[in-house]
Amino acid sequence: MDRATMQERFDRLVWRVEEARIKRSEHHIVKIVAVSKYTDEAHIRLLYDLGQRAFAESRVQSLQERIETLDDLPIEWHYIGRLQKNKINHLIRANPFLMQSLDSSELAEAMQKRLAEHGATMECLLQINSAKEETKAGVMPEEAAEIYAKIRETCPNIDLRGVMTIGAHVDDEAVIRQSFETTYAIFEKVQSEGAEICSMGMSRDFELAIECGSNMIRVGSLLFEE
Repeated sequence: MDRATMQERFDRLVWRVEEARIKRSEHHIVKIVAVSKYTDEAHIRLLYDLGQRAFAESRVQSLQERIETLDDLPIEWHYIGRLQKNKINHLIRANPFLMQSLDSSELAEAMQKRLAEHGATMECLLQINSAKEETKAGVMPEEAAEIYAKIRETCPNIDLRGVMTIGAHVDDEAVIRQSFETTYAIFEKVQSEGAEICSMGMSRDFELAIECGSNMIRVGSLLFEE
């Protein structure tokens, strides 16, 4: 993909985000996180050059490799994949800006133990399985606020910054909207616990997510797929 094509895609995305943001409120701010698992180093550099600063990977090994090969750029790296407990130490070494996929109390406890051993902290989002889909990770919505408070209380090395969800994987827009509204309601509850980030929306549903209150979207295929 050449620079002109990338510029056109990026501009189009920013325009669509702006339109959705203003529908919500002219004061609403949305951060775009570019999911770079779909692309190569050259395209990441190109998009960085066009002004994008936050990028995400869904595999710990890929995250480590990208951080190393692109260490000349001050990229804000996010981790968005399911984390296996045997990869916790690797993630701590990679030290992403934000770990968006903290999907259970058990994982939080395991991470807390390793973080304490390393004398490290990590900023995370609690992942919520708002559509209650068996194929997805995340805490159940009715338990989310309680689990959020518990992690804040019992895991001092985890800095919870908010919540994340993946919209319902269906064609029915009303069902997708419901999954976002469910998560946003939880986000409102945990704002008293210091939550600032509500990460919802991907390439196929980010406009709807923003309308439902998302202030962080994760977009990959719209930017990078050939």
